[in-house]
Amino acid sequence: MQNEYIPFQSEIKEVIKHTDIEYTFRMTYTGPVKPGQFFEVSIPKFGEAPISVSGIGEGTVDLTVRRVGKVTDEIFEHYVGDKLFLRGPYGNGFDIEEYKGKDLVVVAGGTGVSPIRGVIDYFSDHKDEVKSLTFIAGFKSPDDILFTKDFEKWEKTMDVILTVDCAEEGFICNVGMVTEYIPKLQLENIEEAVAVVVGPPPMMKFSTLGLLDIGFKEENIWISQERKMCCGLGKCGHCKIDDVYVCLDGPVFNYTKGRQLLD
Repeated sequence: MQNEYIPFQSEIKEVIKHTDIEYTFRMTYTGPVKPGQFFEVSIPKFGEAPISVSGIGEGTVDLTVRRVGKVTDEIFEHYVGDKLFLRGPYGNGFDIEEYKGKDLVVVAGGTGVSPIRGVIDYFSDHKDEVKSLTFIAGFKSPDDILFTKDFEKWEKTMDVILTVDCAEEGFICNVGMVTEYIPKLQLENIEEAVAVVVGPPPMMKFSTLGLLDIGFKEENIWISQERKMCCGLGKCGHCKIDDVYVCLDGPVFNYTKGRQLLD
């Protein structure tokens, strides 16, 4: 019988720096995986941390890591050719099929861009599979923007609204919260449109309320609740909210279910 707690080794194929505290580690991995799922990344003697899948390639997965503690500090000490230990993927992820043939709006804030990057990438490469795609992304400042090269590509295939809370002098960019751009959406049939919202809890709350205000149906909105996940297997109970285990039943939820998860 296989022990689900035992990780496997994965080699770092590439390290991509975004900011001083956010890097993407491209890891070797072969197997089924969806955007929005996560891996437990571990280093002996330091512990493990849940990291969202931010990209899916041929024989690789991208894991975008923010340097915020003991484990992630140590991950940043590893380079191309080094190995990390992974468990997963865990969670249910985003189902691409749910969005095909519809107007899709994606709203993301900060590191919330990471788990939906796979969705954006897929429809950027298959733009004929959606009626339209609008991506509203917000960051604190120009220095905090992730995936800048991807944004250059996405701007050619979809309607991208990139905004920052505050801009530096000489930097040309939208300034303001992502919620300011939701009422300005121009969609032919809002009642049939679908949306994905990922980011800090306050941003998700007011973004989903904004979408509902302009006519989106609750059942056509998906969110990601990436909070307090620990074991990934529904055993430790850290992520349990009422009778829901975020690591098993989520982290991606339809809004009709996600709005009931009061932590």
